[in-house]
Amino acid sequence: MQLTGFTDYTLRVLMYLALQTKGLATIKGIADAYNISESHLMKVVHHLAKSGVVESIRGKGGGIRLALPPAEIRIGRIVRAAENDAAIVECFSDSNRCCITRCCKLPSILEEAFDALYDSLDQYTLADLVEHPRPLTRILQVG
Repeated sequence: MQLTGFTDYTLRVLMYLALQTKGLATIKGIADAYNISESHLMKVVHHLAKSGVVESIRGKGGGIRLALPPAEIRIGRIVRAAENDAAIVECFSDSNRCCITRCCKLPSILEEAFDALYDSLDQYTLADLVEHPRPLTRILQVG
C-alpha cells in the first residue's frame, strides 16, 4: 500500500505546525522547508482548516497554526480523512465494473486489513511524531 502524496503532505504540514510553537506559520515557509509546491500545500491546508485541525488567519500578518493540541490529533483520523476518496481497488469505487465482485472475497479481506492499519495509526498522535523536536526543527529551520 502507498499513501497518496496528499496524505504525505498533510502529515508533513501537521508536523511542521506542531514544531512551530510560537506565532503563525505560512504556506510559503512550509513549502520552502520541505522543498515542495505551495499550490499543493494550499489544497492540503484548506482541507485541514475545513476539518478543524488547522486554524487559518487571513490578512496581513496572517498564517496558520494547529487548532488542537498535538496530543489530540490522531494519526489514523488524519490519514482516513486524507485518503477518503482513494479506492483501494476497483470494486470499492463508484465506477466498479469488475465482473467477480458479487462472489469475490478480496473486498472483505482488504477492508479488514485497512481497518487494522487505521486502528494501529489511531494509537499514535501528532505529539508522538514530534516527540524529539530538536533534529526536526533544525532540519526544517522552524521557529
